[in-house]
Amino acid sequence: MSNSNGGDCRYVIDLNAYIKLVLHALKHKTSAVNGVLLGRLSGEVVEIADSVPLFHSSQIGLLPPLEIALITIEEYYSSQGLSIVGYFHANERFDDLELGTVARNIADHVYRYFPQAALLLLDNKKLGALRNNKDMAPVMQLYTRDSSKSWKHFVSNGNKRLTTKEPSANIVLLDYISSEKWNDVVDFDDHLDDISR
Repeated sequence: MSNSNGGDCRYVIDLNAYIKLVLHALKHKTSAVNGVLLGRLSGEVVEIADSVPLFHSSQIGLLPPLEIALITIEEYYSSQGLSIVGYFHANERFDDLELGTVARNIADHVYRYFPQAALLLLDNKKLGALRNNKDMAPVMQLYTRDSSKSWKHFVSNGNKRLTTKEPSANIVLLDYISSEKWNDVVDFDDHLDDISR
């Protein structure tokens, strides 16, 4: 296992993990949402096999609920050979592409456990353009932490640092959006409100 930081890795996100995160953001259009990425490091590739939507409320930046969520998730997924490999964030405002303090702080927290951690920020402009262009690139911006301990945005200039495992992921996503599949998404907030969910 290499001890490099995220600067050298490629990130491949599974269809299910990808769609769950985007639908979670669409379900709660008027609030910021977040989630964690689960997967494993395979050589220089971080395989993101699953994701867990976390919060969509004022809880989003609070450490105690986050700590409980991370411990619960880590325990549940470790038996499947998966661990937390990153963090996902969608801002409250559609036109906001800033990586805010809350997102950075939570991602820093994940980074302490996994130095190759990915920070994915939903790009609403890319999401909005899905219907018109046949772009196969994920509708997220990839940030990784460099040696100076700051989160750097990687612009996809052909090097494909972040890709979806299935090339047709955006086609499936569009289909799910048109059938309003986001109603099926349950996050940690929902679970705390109703433990059966």
